[in-house]
Amino acid sequence: MSLSISSRLALGFSCVGHTFSHLLMLLYPTVVLSLEGAWNMSFGDLIALMLAGQILFGAAAVPAGWLADRWSAPGMMALFFLGTGGMCVATGFAEGPVEMAIGLGGIGLFASIYHPVGIAWVTRDPATRGRALGINGVFGSLGTAGGAAVAGTLAAAFGWQWAFYVPGAVCVVVGLALVASILLGLVGDNRAVHHAAASEASRGDMLRGALVLMVTIAFSGLIYQSTSFAMPKLFDQRLGGLVDTTAGVGLLVSLIYGVSALAQMLGGWMADRFDLKRVYIACWALQIPFLAAAATIAGPLLLPVAAMMVLVNTAFVPAENSLFAKFSPPAWRGTAFGVKFLVSLGVSAISVPLVGQLYDMAGDFEPLLILLALFAGAGAIAGLLLPSSRRSRPVAQPAE
Repeated sequence: MSLSISSRLALGFSCVGHTFSHLLMLLYPTVVLSLEGAWNMSFGDLIALMLAGQILFGAAAVPAGWLADRWSAPGMMALFFLGTGGMCVATGFAEGPVEMAIGLGGIGLFASIYHPVGIAWVTRDPATRGRALGINGVFGSLGTAGGAAVAGTLAAAFGWQWAFYVPGAVCVVVGLALVASILLGLVGDNRAVHHAAASEASRGDMLRGALVLMVTIAFSGLIYQSTSFAMPKLFDQRLGGLVDTTAGVGLLVSLIYGVSALAQMLGGWMADRFDLKRVYIACWALQIPFLAAAATIAGPLLLPVAAMMVLVNTAFVPAENSLFAKFSPPAWRGTAFGVKFLVSLGVSAISVPLVGQLYDMAGDFEPLLILLALFAGAGAIAGLLLPSSRRSRPVAQPAE
C-alpha cells in the first residue's frame, strides 16, 4: 500500500515538475513584449538575455542526473522546485538587463535538474513506458502552453514583475510539499531495484543508438526551443490585428501548445504499440511541410499551421525518450538522460541568438522557419540509421 502511494506521489510530483520546468523557462519570451518599450532595447538584444539560462539549462543536466543516480532522485526534485521557484521570484526584482540575465541564469541552473531526474523516474518500467511518458509529456506541454498565457495575463494586469512573482511562489510551495512528503516517508527512492534491472539492448546497439540519437536530439531541441521562443513575436507580427495586446498573444500561443499536449498521449500510445524507430522517423518527416508553410503564411491561417507544426514536434517525444531509455544502462539512466538533455538543451541554446539575430536581420521569421524545416529533414535521415527497436528480451549482462 505504501509503495503504491509512493509511486503515485512520485509520478505526480514528476508531472507537476515537468509543467514548471517549461513554464518558468518560457515566461520571459512573452515578458519581452512588455520590456521592448520599457527598457528601450531591441527584440534581439532582449531575447539574448536568456542565453546564460539556456546554456545552464542543458549544461547542468549531467551533474544533476549523476547526483540523482548516486544520491537521491526525490531530494534532487525538491531542490528543483525550491531553487527554480526561488530564482523566479528573485528575477521579478530585476531593474535592468544585467539583473535580468542573472535571474534567468539562476532559473536555468535549477530547472536543469528536472529532465534527467523526472524523466528517468517514468522510464523505469518498459511495459508501460510509453503511456507514462505520454502522461508526463502532457504536463510538460501544459507548462509550455501556460508560460505565454501566465506571463501575458499577469504582465498585462499587474506589470511584468508579477509574471515571475506568482508562478515562482507556487513552485516553491510545491517544493515544500515534496519535502514534507519525503520527511513523512510518503515518497521514497527505489534506486537499488532500478540499478539491478537488466539492459534492454546489446552493447553494440546501445552505442549505435546513442550516437544517432545525439544527432537527432540536437535537432529536435533546436527546433522546439526556436519555435517556442519565436511564436509570441511571430503571432504579434503576422496575425494582422487579430490580437493587439500582450495578453491576447500569450493566450493564442498557449492555445497552440495546449492542443499539442494531446499529441503527447497519442505519441505515448504509438510508442507502446508500434515500432519505435518507424514512429520516430514518421514524426520527423511530418514536421517538414508545416515548418515550411509557417515560413510564409500570415493571417488567421497561420494558427492551424502553427498548431500542426507544434503538434508533430511534440508527438514524437515519448518515442524519443523510450528509444533513449532502451539504449542506456539502467544503473546510469539518470546520468544518461543528463547527457541527453545536455545535448538537447545545450545545443538549443543556439536558438536564442539564432532567433534574435535572424529576426533583426530579416525583420521576419521566414529565414528561421526555412532553416528549421531543413533541420527536420536532416533529423528524418539520421533516424534511418537507428538500430531496430522491436521488442526484445532484456540483455542479462550490465552495459556500464
